[in-house]
Amino acid sequence: MTSTWYTLLVLAVAAERRAELVVARRNTRWSLARGGVESGRGHYPAMVALHTGLLLGCLAEVRFAERPFPAVLGWTMAGVVVASQALRWWCIRTLGPRWNTRVIVVPGLPRVTGGPYRWLSHPNYVAVAAEGIALPLVHGAWVTALVFTALNAALMVVRIRCEDGALARLPAADAPA
Repeated sequence: MTSTWYTLLVLAVAAERRAELVVARRNTRWSLARGGVESGRGHYPAMVALHTGLLLGCLAEVRFAERPFPAVLGWTMAGVVVASQALRWWCIRTLGPRWNTRVIVVPGLPRVTGGPYRWLSHPNYVAVAAEGIALPLVHGAWVTALVFTALNAALMVVRIRCEDGALARLPAADAPA
């Protein structure tokens, strides 16, 4: 995989993120129209900056540090990137209009326990963590992978506490999704 193909891969992930934001904006309107309550506004800008930094870091490190494409690791990590996207969109589909990049909970709706939420409380964050390691490593950008992973871990502590607190206010029903 040449750096040109890697650049296209990173741009494809960036386009996917834009698609997520379109879905999130639509879902924000849906949630707020139903009395949704947003939590964790303070950490959201840091999350946006971190995810933007991941994409820019991937491109910068490969270019300026002249990282080679490690074939076996690279193709394996490309597979992990694809799998993380599949998991992310499974989460989005399972949550439907409740999915968001922000923490917005609509009072009175039961907690979703179907799809990947049957097995994990926060499967979307598994996808984020996997992608944050794999995308840089597709083309040997190990510094970006390490920095993103460390910063993302710290952010996820805050984010998951915030989300768990918001979800604790939902009725404990097992509505299939």
